[in-house]
Amino acid sequence: MPIIVNLDVMMAKRKMSLNELSEKVDLTLANLSILKTGKAKAVRFSTLESICKALDCQPGDLLEYSQK
Repeated sequence: MPIIVNLDVMMAKRKMSLNELSEKVDLTLANLSILKTGKAKAVRFSTLESICKALDCQPGDLLEYSQK
């Protein structure tokens, strides 16, 4: 998939666990895990906004386009 999700990178930079992020954004661990591994087919803007707020980052920090 040409869209790469760098959620794990931002979580590591912020020293935040998946459990902690799950609590802050009110998403299940399973849904966050799907997003983190890049298996998600879509993401709601409200979810992206919550994650950015919790990690104090921009959407571009989490999502990357690759032409490979």
